[in-house]
Amino acid sequence: MSTPTPHPQHGVPCGTSTPRPGLLNTPAPGVPFYTPLQSPPSGTALHLSPSTPKLFTPLKIRSLTLQNRIMLSPMCQYSASNGHFTPWHMAHLGGIISRGPGLSMVEATSVLPEGRITPEDSGLWLDSQGDKLKEVVQFAHSQGQLIGIQLSHAGRKASMVAPWLDRSAVATEEAGGWPTKVKGPSAIPYDEHHYKPSAMTLEDIQEFKDAWAASLKRALKAGFDVIEIHNAHGYLLHEFVSPVSNKRTDQYGGSFENRIRLTLEIVEITRKIIPESMPLFLRISATDWLDYEGFGEESWTVADSARLAGILADRGVDLMDVSSGANHPRQKITAGLGYQAPFAKEIKRVVGERMLVGTVGMIGSGRQAEGLLSGMGGERGVDEGEVEEGKGTELDLVIVARIGG
Repeated sequence: MSTPTPHPQHGVPCGTSTPRPGLLNTPAPGVPFYTPLQSPPSGTALHLSPSTPKLFTPLKIRSLTLQNRIMLSPMCQYSASNGHFTPWHMAHLGGIISRGPGLSMVEATSVLPEGRITPEDSGLWLDSQGDKLKEVVQFAHSQGQLIGIQLSHAGRKASMVAPWLDRSAVATEEAGGWPTKVKGPSAIPYDEHHYKPSAMTLEDIQEFKDAWAASLKRALKAGFDVIEIHNAHGYLLHEFVSPVSNKRTDQYGGSFENRIRLTLEIVEITRKIIPESMPLFLRISATDWLDYEGFGEESWTVADSARLAGILADRGVDLMDVSSGANHPRQKITAGLGYQAPFAKEIKRVVGERMLVGTVGMIGSGRQAEGLLSGMGGERGVDEGEVEEGKGTELDLVIVARIGG
């Protein structure tokens, strides 16, 4: 009977007299700290076959390959310090990223200080803010995961307080707000609880575009894999495209072509700055939920979104991330499981193979996401599993989906 041989690294006797060579805890490459290599990355289907759920099949977008079709949506944390990420963001995002969504998207990050929703929103108008974001990017990459960032400007919905304090309270100067610097396409407040914005001048619009370009370069320096343009939820770009919030009479208002002009300019700026190999997403509110009898005004509709999607597909946008609403207090939302998927399906019908389409909102199980994915055009569709504020039910969507939940 042979004597057990001590393990070549830790000295504990092995159960066999023949040592196993090469038992090294391989480090993850390309990061400035030690963490074990995750191979394959979490969230990867170990054995692809015709029976593998489409939710767990890879998705190639330009130079990137997502290991599955689950995306962590951008979620505002209202926890930044002068636009800088804090340890909270690393803990929050790191725990989700390590579970293995195909792509994780960092929260709406403003390109200007007055473009934040609240004084505690993330920003990227300073180099030092990019340095903090880089730490989260490095962690994601150390886990073999992909990470993107959503760039934004809150427009007329800026200078509010965190929603857990009061969903209808403005941030005064004493609370760190900027009452006199809130701007939008027109001097129309969202409602009586928001500040009345100043209508943006052409100089203001140029300042926004310049700030977008500068923030974009900082995002590239931080190492993000994907850029998303925030064109939803009643924030600045959504405000411009919707006739309910845009009453301008210049080249940025009036006709459909004029109202989408700023969105197209931002897409053009973004596509020129980022590498050709880098995916570009755009989040859209597919409808204002105002096209009902009795509202009395023209609004943004699903047909408008589908029309815009066809234009964006030819301008270098790779994926339209479909949400809805939040641009007018009289909206009438009909919510339910996967309630925004029909909008995504209609957009997908129009753009076909020219653009990927994702959806979000009350997607809480793997079976549900698989069904939505199959209904959106098979291998050319992608769905997002959103983790909603104050809820943990979707945090383990990757794990739940893997075991057939």
